[in-house]
Amino acid sequence: MRKIYFLCTGNSCRSQIAEGYGKAILPTDEFEIKSAGIEQHGLNPRAVQVMAEEGIDIYANI
Repeated sequence: MRKIYFLCTGNSCRSQIAEGYGKAILPTDEFEIKSAGIEQHGLNPRAVQVMAEEGIDIYANI
């Protein structure tokens, strides 16, 4: 299995969005896709809103 990690300092928005797109686009049986950061801020409500506008539910997947 290939791994893709999206890293940023806070894992508060951009990396969560990138993880959501990665999981929506790539086959999850072939790729392990995660986001992470030095600090943990939890799931960002704005990231959830933006991705919902794209038809991608990251609330359940991150």
